[in-house]
Amino acid sequence: MHIHILGICGTFMGSLAVLAREAGHRVTGSDQGVYPPMSTQLEAQGIELMDGYAAENLKPQPDLVLIGNAMSRGNPEVEALLNRGIDYMSGPEWLTREVLRKRWVLAVAGTHGKTTTTSMLLWILEQAGFDPGYLVGGVPNDFSVSARLGSSDFFVIEADEYDSAFFDKRSKFVHYRPRTLILNNLEFDHADIFDDVDAIERQFHHLVRTVPSGGLIVRPALDRHLDNALAMGCWSRVQTTAVAGEADTVDWRAELLAEDGSHFMVVHHEQPVDSIRWNQTGLHNVRNALAAIAAARHVGVTPDHAIAALSRFSGVKRRMELLADIHGVKVYDDFAHHPTAIATTLDGLRKKVGDETIIALIEPRSNTMQQGVHHATLLPSSEQADRVIWANLNDMDWLKALVPSEEGKHSTETSVEALIDKVLESMPVPCHIVVMSNGGFGGIHGKLIAKLEHYLD
Repeated sequence: MHIHILGICGTFMGSLAVLAREAGHRVTGSDQGVYPPMSTQLEAQGIELMDGYAAENLKPQPDLVLIGNAMSRGNPEVEALLNRGIDYMSGPEWLTREVLRKRWVLAVAGTHGKTTTTSMLLWILEQAGFDPGYLVGGVPNDFSVSARLGSSDFFVIEADEYDSAFFDKRSKFVHYRPRTLILNNLEFDHADIFDDVDAIERQFHHLVRTVPSGGLIVRPALDRHLDNALAMGCWSRVQTTAVAGEADTVDWRAELLAEDGSHFMVVHHEQPVDSIRWNQTGLHNVRNALAAIAAARHVGVTPDHAIAALSRFSGVKRRMELLADIHGVKVYDDFAHHPTAIATTLDGLRKKVGDETIIALIEPRSNTMQQGVHHATLLPSSEQADRVIWANLNDMDWLKALVPSEEGKHSTETSVEALIDKVLESMPVPCHIVVMSNGGFGGIHGKLIAKLEHYLD
């Protein structure tokens, strides 16, 4: 079968392309600006990519078109396939029909930590010899591609709440029908498709409705929005997680043995299991680990084996990924694009590096951020940094009004070059520079490293 994919360079649709190619289909796809790393991964799989959208991309006519949720009416390929009567469906619908059907699906949902927790759970099952199928919305360091079919009955998937397609406004994760479900957390995000947090709670409840009574839901003990979603109805067993001191009675608890979360004891039903010493930091990663351990146990991996696997977990690209260490100036890349994620990431780094200087370069890039929805919590989220430079590349009035114009901890710049120059002003050595964005940030990573190498030579 010839499958054509619209929006193929997105993390989700690109991963579908990998799965379809592995299943033996001829796969082509188009996107507005074919870009790496997804483009290089797809080309390595023998998938033909077309730059830009045009009716001619549908010649010869494919048997099926998968439509990404970034597509809308008026797109020339969308209009052409509708006029020609070409068969089409959303990516999540195809995935469920062709890949997930009759498999034990382990899904990871939540506002934050989906990619990392999915990668942890996948790594645990891989190390246990399960050979699971998977789809991750990022690039796990321990795997060469973002998706594969696998040879077992198990499939691990990052389950996000974005809508499925212009003709299907349900969240993607409603399609997946998990037997094991991790709910990491729930906050307001995606203001481009949700009016308020109540609407997101409703979609999470729809997901909960699809979990069988013999299934398992793993969730943090303290999350009022998850409380609301589950209060609408829950028919499955629920297990709770917490870091010590957060809740009195939970199924899984972490006792910190290092303040930065790099060493902690896993406690199950008040019985110590074993400790994890790993390269990850931050309480958010401790919580992610507890959820992954609990979910893995549901499919038969004992906690001690899961803990041993996580001790060897090497993380995910763009999640506090150390890009360079130039004479004591360390540059990290992080995907944080929400105040909560910014705060937890910087808190983990602060606890790791002590009094050493942290400089945060933050691009408010997501649709929600650019609308200024989180403006009240944005500056407080970066309190653990010594200096914060906000990238106002789109000249947003609300950001200019938010950040004080006088010199101080916070400042804004309207270009990548000016931002880099700002970093070099009074930059101490050693220090830690954290670049935070869910996009390419104008290629700042390479430019900054090159400038630092020249500056510190």
